[in-house]
Amino acid sequence: MSAPLLSAKAVTKSYPMGKRTLEVLRGVSLDVTRGEFLALRGASGAGKSTLLHLFGGLDSPNAGEIWFGGQNIAHLDERALTVLRNRHVGFIFQAYHLLPELDALENVCLPARMARTPAADAEKRGRELLVRVGLAERMDHKPYELSGGEQQRVAIARALINQPELILADEPTGNLDSHSGGEIIDLLVGLRNERNTTLIIATHDADVAARAPKVVELVDGQIKRSDGVLE
Repeated sequence: MSAPLLSAKAVTKSYPMGKRTLEVLRGVSLDVTRGEFLALRGASGAGKSTLLHLFGGLDSPNAGEIWFGGQNIAHLDERALTVLRNRHVGFIFQAYHLLPELDALENVCLPARMARTPAADAEKRGRELLVRVGLAERMDHKPYELSGGEQQRVAIARALINQPELILADEPTGNLDSHSGGEIIDLLVGLRNERNTTLIIATHDADVAARAPKVVELVDGQIKRSDGVLE
C-alpha cells in the first residue's frame, strides 16, 4: 500500500491570546491518500482552517508532524515552503483574495508567473482555465466588476494554474448564495475528477460535506470518530 500524500501526526497548535493560550488543535492525527476527496466538517473555531493551513505549509505546528509527499514540511525553511505552496498546492479561500488592480486573467496567471513559467505559456493556460470555469467573456474584468460567484471561479482557476497535487478549499461557498455555492462545488468536484487531484474542503455546511466520499469531523480541535468518540 502506497504512503499517503498527507499525514498529520499528533499535531497540536495553539496561539497566545494576551495572558492566556488558545488551543486550536489538540493531538490531531489524519492520513489523506493521493487522489482522495475529503471534507473537514465542524463548527466555527473547531480547527478546520488551522489544519488546512498546516497541510498547505501556511503555518507550522507547535508539536507533532505534517508530512507531505514523503517529507516533514514542519522542518522546512520559509523558502522551501514557498516553493512547495507555489508548485504543489492550490488554495481556495472564502474571501477570494484577488488583487483588485489585476483583471481576471492576470489574477489567474500570477502563481504561474511566480513559478517563472514563460508569460505566453502562463497566459495560454490561464485562458484555458477561465474558459473551463465559465468565464470566457470576463477575462479582462477586474474583481469589482465580477459577482461573488464569478470571483470564486477566478480563484479556482488561479488555484489550478500550476497543476497542483493538492487543492485546499476553506469554506469556498461561505460568501455565496445556495445556488452559486452549489455551482462552485459542482465545478470543484468536476475539475478534481478530471485530474484525480487530492481535494480537501473545510466546511460547516452539511450539504457541501455530503458531496465528499469521506467526511472527518473536528470538535474542539480533535477528530470525532464515527462512533462519536473524540480521538
